[in-house]
Order: sequence, then C-alpha cells, then structure tokens
Amino acid sequence: MSADEKSARLSFLATEYALYTAARSRRDNEAAWGHLERAHIVAQVLFWAHIRSHWEMLQFAWHVRDWREVAGQIARLMLAPVGNGLRRLPIGNSGRARISAFSPMPIPDDLQSEIARFSGAGRS
Repeated sequence: MSADEKSARLSFLATEYALYTAARSRRDNEAAWGHLERAHIVAQVLFWAHIRSHWEMLQFAWHVRDWREVAGQIARLMLAPVGNGLRRLPIGNSGRARISAFSPMPIPDDLQSEIARFSGAGRS
C-alpha cells in the first residue's frame, strides 16, 4: 500500500471516529455502531488501525453494557493480529460480535467508492 493510500485511509478513519464520538455523545447508539463498523471495514488492511477499530468497539460495548459484544471484541483483539499477519481478512466484515469473524460481507456502495479513491490516491 502506498503512503498516499495509507494517509487517505487514516484521514477517513479520523472522520469516522469523530462521527462516532458525536453519535455517542447524543446517545445515538445505532449511528455510533454504524460509524465503528465503517471504520473497521476501512481499517482492516492496516494492522494498528484494525486493532484500534476493535478496541473502540470493545470500549463502546462496555459503555452500553453489551456483554456479548464485549466478549466478541476481546476475541477479535486476539484474532486480528493473526488475520493481519497471515493476510487472511474477511473483506467487508463489519467487525461486530454478531457476525462471524471469518465471514466476508458486501462492502457498502459508498465505502466501495471511498476505497477506490484511496487506491487511486497519489496517482496522476
């Protein structure tokens, strides 16, 4: 991955985390989870960003007292390094505990456009 693509992904993630924080502040849990899921889909290919996405999900699950999600995020924090190391990541997976950690999922259309933009970052 080029430095420009990585930078574009990290910038997108900063925006998603800011939107997550705003949703959490107004107690819109559905929107908060949505922003965390979008961040996970984009972060998956970057080791530390992927770990952070699960850490943020773990913290939010704890905040809303969703113990099943807490347990699932702890498991994913242990699995993510293996998946990244082996480059065996289920593309499009939302990162939530209610979804198998091994199941690929369709990437939402708007995120497909963003990911295509990242891939073209820095190209003329």
